[in-house]
Amino acid sequence: MVEFLKAVLFGIVEGITEWLPISSTGHMILLDEFIELKVSPEFWEMFLVVIQLGAILAVVILFFPQIWPFGKKGNQHPVKEKGIFSYFKKDIWTLWFKIIAACLPAAVVGIFLDDFFESLFYNGVCVSIALIVFGIGFIIIENRNKNTQVKVTSLSEISYQTALIIGLFQLIAAIFPGTSRSGATILGALLIGVSRTVAAEFTFFLAIPVMLGASLLKILKFGFSFTGSELMILITGMVTAFLVSIVVIKFLMGYIKKHDFKVFGWYRIILGIVVLLYFGLAA
Repeated sequence: MVEFLKAVLFGIVEGITEWLPISSTGHMILLDEFIELKVSPEFWEMFLVVIQLGAILAVVILFFPQIWPFGKKGNQHPVKEKGIFSYFKKDIWTLWFKIIAACLPAAVVGIFLDDFFESLFYNGVCVSIALIVFGIGFIIIENRNKNTQVKVTSLSEISYQTALIIGLFQLIAAIFPGTSRSGATILGALLIGVSRTVAAEFTFFLAIPVMLGASLLKILKFGFSFTGSELMILITGMVTAFLVSIVVIKFLMGYIKKHDFKVFGWYRIILGIVVLLYFGLAA
Protein backbone atom coordinates (compact mmCIF):
# COMPACT_ATOMS: atom_id res chain seq x y z
CA MET A 1 0.00 0.00 0.00
CA VAL A 2 2.84 2.40 0.82
CA GLU A 3 4.40 1.85 -2.62
CA PHE A 4 1.07 2.57 -4.32
CA LEU A 5 0.78 5.84 -2.37
CA LYS A 6 4.30 6.72 -3.54
CA ALA A 7 3.21 5.94 -7.12
CA VAL A 8 0.31 8.38 -6.68
CA LEU A 9 2.76 11.07 -5.54
CA PHE A 10 5.05 10.43 -8.51
CA GLY A 11 2.00 10.61 -10.79
CA ILE A 12 1.02 13.98 -9.32
CA VAL A 13 4.51 15.37 -9.84
CA GLU A 14 4.64 13.97 -13.40
CA GLY A 15 1.23 15.40 -14.27
CA ILE A 16 2.23 18.86 -13.06
CA THR A 17 5.80 19.09 -14.32
CA GLU A 18 5.42 17.38 -17.71
CA TRP A 19 3.42 20.25 -19.18
CA LEU A 20 4.71 23.23 -17.24
CA PRO A 21 8.15 24.19 -18.62
CA ILE A 22 9.94 23.38 -15.36
CA SER A 23 11.46 19.91 -16.02
CA SER A 24 9.75 16.74 -14.90
CA THR A 25 13.18 15.04 -14.72
CA GLY A 26 14.53 17.55 -12.21
CA HIS A 27 11.53 17.10 -9.96
CA MET A 28 11.53 13.31 -10.28
CA ILE A 29 15.21 13.14 -9.33
CA LEU A 30 14.59 15.29 -6.25
CA LEU A 31 11.48 13.34 -5.27
CA ASP A 32 13.32 10.03 -5.64
CA GLU A 33 15.97 11.27 -3.24
CA PHE A 34 13.39 11.65 -0.47
CA ILE A 35 10.67 9.14 -1.41
CA GLU A 36 12.25 6.14 -3.07
CA LEU A 37 10.12 3.50 -4.73
CA LYS A 38 11.13 0.02 -3.55
CA VAL A 39 11.54 -1.39 -7.04
CA SER A 40 14.40 -2.71 -9.16
CA PRO A 41 16.66 -0.18 -10.96
CA GLU A 42 15.42 -1.56 -14.30
CA PHE A 43 11.77 -1.03 -13.40
CA TRP A 44 12.48 2.48 -12.04
CA GLU A 45 14.20 3.49 -15.29
CA MET A 46 11.21 2.23 -17.27
CA PHE A 47 8.64 3.71 -14.83
CA LEU A 48 10.05 7.25 -15.20
CA VAL A 49 9.33 7.19 -18.93
CA VAL A 50 6.18 5.05 -19.24
CA ILE A 51 4.31 7.00 -16.55
CA GLN A 52 4.21 9.77 -19.18
CA LEU A 53 1.66 7.77 -21.19
CA GLY A 54 -0.99 8.93 -18.74
CA ALA A 55 -0.02 12.53 -19.40
CA ILE A 56 -0.20 11.94 -23.17
CA LEU A 57 -3.74 10.59 -22.90
CA ALA A 58 -4.80 13.90 -21.32
CA VAL A 59 -3.54 15.77 -24.42
CA VAL A 60 -5.33 13.37 -26.77
CA ILE A 61 -8.64 13.82 -24.95
CA LEU A 62 -8.43 17.60 -24.48
CA PHE A 63 -7.32 18.36 -28.05
CA PHE A 64 -9.00 15.47 -29.88
CA PRO A 65 -10.89 17.61 -32.45
CA GLN A 66 -7.64 19.39 -33.35
CA ILE A 67 -5.54 16.26 -33.85
CA TRP A 68 -7.94 13.57 -35.17
CA PRO A 69 -7.44 13.58 -38.96
CA PHE A 70 -10.53 11.58 -39.97
CA GLY A 71 -14.22 12.36 -40.27
CA LYS A 72 -16.66 14.21 -42.51
CA LYS A 73 -18.36 16.30 -39.84
CA GLY A 74 -16.73 19.71 -39.58
CA ASN A 75 -14.21 18.81 -42.27
CA GLN A 76 -13.62 22.19 -43.89
CA HIS A 77 -10.52 21.03 -45.77
CA PRO A 78 -11.12 17.51 -47.15
CA VAL A 79 -8.41 15.93 -49.28
CA LYS A 80 -11.10 15.33 -51.92
CA GLU A 81 -14.74 16.37 -52.09
CA LYS A 82 -16.05 12.85 -52.77
CA GLY A 83 -15.07 9.30 -51.98
CA ILE A 84 -13.07 7.90 -49.10
CA PHE A 85 -10.67 10.85 -49.08
CA SER A 86 -13.52 13.19 -48.21
CA TYR A 87 -13.13 11.74 -44.69
CA PHE A 88 -9.48 12.85 -44.52
CA LYS A 89 -8.87 16.28 -42.99
CA LYS A 90 -6.12 17.84 -45.06
CA ASP A 91 -5.20 20.57 -42.56
CA ILE A 92 -4.77 18.08 -39.70
CA TRP A 93 -2.77 15.66 -41.86
CA THR A 94 -0.50 18.56 -42.76
CA LEU A 95 -0.11 19.39 -39.06
CA TRP A 96 0.86 15.77 -38.31
CA PHE A 97 3.48 15.76 -41.07
CA LYS A 98 5.00 18.88 -39.49
CA ILE A 99 4.90 17.22 -36.05
CA ILE A 100 6.67 14.15 -37.44
CA ALA A 101 9.29 16.38 -39.09
CA ALA A 102 9.89 18.14 -35.77
CA CYS A 103 10.25 14.78 -33.99
CA LEU A 104 12.83 13.28 -36.33
CA PRO A 105 15.99 14.77 -34.73
CA ALA A 106 15.05 13.62 -31.21
CA ALA A 107 13.84 10.24 -32.51
CA VAL A 108 17.16 9.46 -34.21
CA VAL A 109 19.15 10.42 -31.13
CA GLY A 110 16.75 8.57 -28.82
CA ILE A 111 16.99 5.32 -30.75
CA PHE A 112 20.77 5.22 -31.11
CA LEU A 113 22.21 7.29 -28.26
CA ASP A 114 19.62 7.30 -25.45
CA ASP A 115 21.61 5.09 -23.06
CA PHE A 116 24.86 6.96 -23.79
CA PHE A 117 23.47 10.42 -22.99
CA GLU A 118 21.55 9.07 -20.00
CA SER A 119 24.74 7.68 -18.45
CA LEU A 120 26.63 10.88 -19.25
CA PHE A 121 24.20 13.60 -18.16
CA TYR A 122 21.58 11.99 -15.90
CA ASN A 123 22.89 13.43 -12.63
CA GLY A 124 22.03 16.22 -10.24
CA VAL A 125 24.70 18.67 -11.42
CA CYS A 126 23.79 18.45 -15.11
CA VAL A 127 20.07 18.69 -14.33
CA SER A 128 20.58 21.78 -12.16
CA ILE A 129 22.69 23.51 -14.82
CA ALA A 130 20.02 22.84 -17.47
CA LEU A 131 17.32 24.16 -15.13
CA ILE A 132 19.21 27.39 -14.52
CA VAL A 133 20.36 28.01 -18.11
CA PHE A 134 16.90 27.55 -19.64
CA GLY A 135 15.33 29.50 -16.77
CA ILE A 136 17.54 32.46 -17.67
CA GLY A 137 16.64 31.87 -21.32
CA PHE A 138 12.91 32.23 -20.61
CA ILE A 139 13.43 35.54 -18.81
CA ILE A 140 15.70 36.97 -21.52
CA ILE A 141 13.44 35.95 -24.42
CA GLU A 142 10.23 37.13 -22.74
CA ASN A 143 11.86 40.50 -22.03
CA ARG A 144 13.02 40.70 -25.64
CA ASN A 145 9.56 39.76 -26.96
CA LYS A 146 7.72 42.28 -24.78
CA ASN A 147 7.51 44.84 -27.56
CA THR A 148 7.87 42.45 -30.50
CA GLN A 149 5.05 41.41 -32.81
CA VAL A 150 4.65 37.63 -33.03
CA LYS A 151 4.88 36.10 -36.51
CA VAL A 152 2.95 32.86 -36.00
CA THR A 153 -0.48 33.11 -34.38
CA SER A 154 -2.08 29.81 -35.42
CA LEU A 155 -1.01 26.19 -35.87
CA SER A 156 -1.68 26.39 -39.62
CA GLU A 157 0.95 29.14 -39.91
CA ILE A 158 3.73 26.87 -38.64
CA SER A 159 5.94 26.03 -41.61
CA TYR A 160 8.11 22.93 -41.99
CA GLN A 161 11.15 25.11 -41.35
CA THR A 162 9.63 26.40 -38.11
CA ALA A 163 8.70 22.85 -37.08
CA LEU A 164 12.25 21.62 -37.68
CA ILE A 165 13.74 24.46 -35.64
CA ILE A 166 11.40 23.63 -32.76
CA GLY A 167 12.41 19.99 -33.21
CA LEU A 168 16.07 20.89 -32.79
CA PHE A 169 15.23 22.49 -29.44
CA GLN A 170 13.42 19.29 -28.51
CA LEU A 171 16.66 17.46 -29.36
CA ILE A 172 18.45 19.55 -26.73
CA ALA A 173 15.95 18.30 -24.15
CA ALA A 174 16.49 14.71 -25.32
CA ILE A 175 20.23 15.04 -24.68
CA PHE A 176 20.27 17.11 -21.48
CA PRO A 177 17.87 16.02 -18.70
CA GLY A 178 16.56 18.94 -16.71
CA THR A 179 16.14 21.05 -19.84
CA SER A 180 12.44 20.10 -19.95
CA ARG A 181 11.04 18.89 -23.27
CA SER A 182 8.13 21.34 -23.07
CA GLY A 183 10.44 24.08 -21.82
CA ALA A 184 12.94 23.63 -24.66
CA THR A 185 10.32 23.51 -27.42
CA ILE A 186 8.33 26.46 -26.07
CA LEU A 187 11.53 28.48 -25.67
CA GLY A 188 12.60 27.65 -29.22
CA ALA A 189 9.16 28.57 -30.58
CA LEU A 190 9.13 31.90 -28.74
CA LEU A 191 12.62 32.64 -30.01
CA ILE A 192 11.50 32.43 -33.65
CA GLY A 193 8.29 34.43 -33.22
CA VAL A 194 5.60 31.86 -32.39
CA SER A 195 2.86 33.05 -30.02
CA ARG A 196 2.73 31.57 -26.52
CA THR A 197 -0.58 29.77 -27.11
CA VAL A 198 0.52 28.20 -30.40
CA ALA A 199 3.92 27.30 -28.92
CA ALA A 200 2.25 25.50 -26.02
CA GLU A 201 -0.25 23.65 -28.24
CA PHE A 202 2.41 22.52 -30.70
CA THR A 203 4.55 21.35 -27.79
CA PHE A 204 1.65 19.29 -26.43
CA PHE A 205 1.13 17.64 -29.83
CA LEU A 206 4.85 16.95 -30.23
CA ALA A 207 4.71 15.01 -26.97
CA ILE A 208 2.37 12.37 -28.41
CA PRO A 209 4.73 10.61 -30.85
CA VAL A 210 7.84 11.38 -28.75
CA MET A 211 6.50 9.90 -25.53
CA LEU A 212 4.80 6.99 -27.26
CA GLY A 213 8.07 6.11 -28.97
CA ALA A 214 10.18 6.55 -25.84
CA SER A 215 7.73 4.48 -23.77
CA LEU A 216 7.69 1.68 -26.34
CA LEU A 217 11.50 1.55 -26.36
CA LYS A 218 11.64 1.41 -22.55
CA ILE A 219 8.98 -1.31 -22.34
CA LEU A 220 10.72 -3.41 -24.99
CA LYS A 221 14.02 -2.96 -23.16
CA PHE A 222 12.47 -3.90 -19.81
CA GLY A 223 10.43 -6.76 -21.25
CA PHE A 224 6.87 -7.71 -20.37
CA SER A 225 7.73 -9.74 -17.27
CA PHE A 226 5.97 -7.44 -14.81
CA THR A 227 5.14 -8.69 -11.35
CA GLY A 228 1.62 -7.98 -10.12
CA SER A 229 2.80 -5.21 -7.79
CA GLU A 230 4.97 -3.61 -10.51
CA LEU A 231 2.04 -3.52 -12.91
CA MET A 232 -0.24 -1.93 -10.29
CA ILE A 233 2.41 0.67 -9.39
CA LEU A 234 2.82 1.59 -13.08
CA ILE A 235 -0.94 1.80 -13.71
CA THR A 236 -1.45 3.86 -10.53
CA GLY A 237 1.22 6.35 -11.59
CA MET A 238 -0.16 6.63 -15.13
CA VAL A 239 -3.79 7.15 -14.04
CA THR A 240 -2.74 9.78 -11.52
CA ALA A 241 -0.58 11.55 -14.12
CA PHE A 242 -3.55 11.55 -16.53
CA LEU A 243 -5.99 13.12 -14.04
CA VAL A 244 -3.52 15.76 -12.88
CA SER A 245 -2.48 16.56 -16.48
CA ILE A 246 -6.07 17.39 -17.41
CA VAL A 247 -6.15 20.09 -14.74
CA VAL A 248 -2.64 21.40 -15.41
CA ILE A 249 -3.06 21.70 -19.19
CA LYS A 250 -6.31 23.64 -18.78
CA PHE A 251 -4.61 25.89 -16.23
CA LEU A 252 -1.59 26.56 -18.45
CA MET A 253 -3.65 27.39 -21.54
CA GLY A 254 -5.69 29.88 -19.50
CA TYR A 255 -2.63 31.31 -17.75
CA ILE A 256 -0.57 32.11 -20.85
CA LYS A 257 -3.41 34.08 -22.42
CA LYS A 258 -2.77 36.80 -19.83
CA HIS A 259 0.75 36.12 -18.56
CA ASP A 260 4.22 35.33 -19.90
CA PHE A 261 6.59 32.49 -19.00
CA LYS A 262 8.97 34.49 -16.80
CA VAL A 263 7.57 33.08 -13.56
CA PHE A 264 8.57 29.61 -14.77
CA GLY A 265 12.03 30.94 -15.62
CA TRP A 266 12.52 32.22 -12.06
CA TYR A 267 11.17 28.97 -10.64
CA ARG A 268 13.64 26.97 -12.75
CA ILE A 269 16.55 29.09 -11.53
CA ILE A 270 15.56 28.65 -7.88
CA LEU A 271 14.99 24.90 -8.30
CA GLY A 272 18.32 24.55 -10.15
CA ILE A 273 20.16 26.24 -7.30
CA VAL A 274 18.39 24.00 -4.77
CA VAL A 275 19.30 20.87 -6.74
CA LEU A 276 22.90 22.03 -7.14
CA LEU A 277 23.24 22.81 -3.44
CA TYR A 278 21.63 19.55 -2.40
CA PHE A 279 23.83 17.33 -4.53
CA GLY A 280 26.88 19.47 -3.74
CA LEU A 281 26.33 19.06 0.01
CA ALA A 282 25.47 15.38 -0.42
CA ALA A 283 28.79 14.82 -2.17
